[in-house]
Amino acid sequence: MAAGHLELGRAGEDAAWEMLRAKGYALLERNWSKNRFELDLVCEDGDTVVFVEVKTRGVGMRGHPSDALTPDKMRKLVKAAAYYLSKEQFWDRPCRFDLVSLSGEPGNLQAEHFTDAFDLSQVPGASRIWQP
Repeated sequence: MAAGHLELGRAGEDAAWEMLRAKGYALLERNWSKNRFELDLVCEDGDTVVFVEVKTRGVGMRGHPSDALTPDKMRKLVKAAAYYLSKEQFWDRPCRFDLVSLSGEPGNLQAEHFTDAFDLSQVPGASRIWQP
């Protein structure tokens, strides 16, 4: 079960990146992690740094993949993004949070891209997190 879940996750990230690449995004990082912080994809869309969360659900799994983007998950993403921006000295760059949600099975995934999937006003405590 775990191996299938990992395969589906990798296939989802591959499909998400291919979709974003076709839209003209540039990849800065994939599966970036430092300490307890993790980001699926960090891209550039023009001058904008885009933190992309990828959520994949297999056939028969309940709920839409975007349901996994909970307030707690958003808070973790904001913390990771703030850490990334500090480490890369990118605080002067515009940035946003996107979501790519995929469903299906490897080789046959249906993808949706949500630009600006959430903003800081939706994240409890973000004002304390989001600062250089």
